[in-house]
Amino acid sequence: MERIYIFTRFERFWHWTQAFLVIGMMITGFEIHGTYNLLGFLLAHQVHTFAAWALIVLWVFAIFWHFITGEWRQYIPTMKGVDKVFRHYAWGIFQGEPHPFVVTRGRKHNPMQAQAYLAVKVLINPILWISGLLYLYYNELAGLGQSLDLATIALIHTIGAFMMLAFFIAHVYLITTGHTVTAHLKAMLTGWEGGEGEHNKKG
Repeated sequence: MERIYIFTRFERFWHWTQAFLVIGMMITGFEIHGTYNLLGFLLAHQVHTFAAWALIVLWVFAIFWHFITGEWRQYIPTMKGVDKVFRHYAWGIFQGEPHPFVVTRGRKHNPMQAQAYLAVKVLINPILWISGLLYLYYNELAGLGQSLDLATIALIHTIGAFMMLAFFIAHVYLITTGHTVTAHLKAMLTGWEGGEGEHNKKG
């Protein structure tokens, strides 16, 4: 059983810190939206704002790290083999078939992963980032004469939040689809992939 060191310390730190902040922002964000009452509006707003700034700082460092290490290439989308990966998740996985994609240090993400992660980075994150900052500094911008509709900004931010929630749910489910239920989780905790079939972290 071959073991490959796939995920560096920074990648694991970035992944788990981002996960913690995103979960915290979803919990507090939906409370701010009025979905439930857990922390109270004021505390939820304070935690949400703090987590947002922490996540922005983390994103900046992660983007810098990806470019200086060349790891940004991991997110280049490709259609090569995507039909086989799609068939696996739609059919083969339920038949016990091995995953058609084998991770290497140079290519950690299968074609569907690469496309999904790229969508998060170039679509979902910017939607949340820009609309969140516009919402946070709405009064200041209005004072400068910028005619922005607060309801529209809030709606766009909420749409982005539901998109992130959908990605999160799919992400958590696909964690369990390795050659064992915990294989992908262990890889993101230790950095090492190993076992039969697919050697990737998150499906």
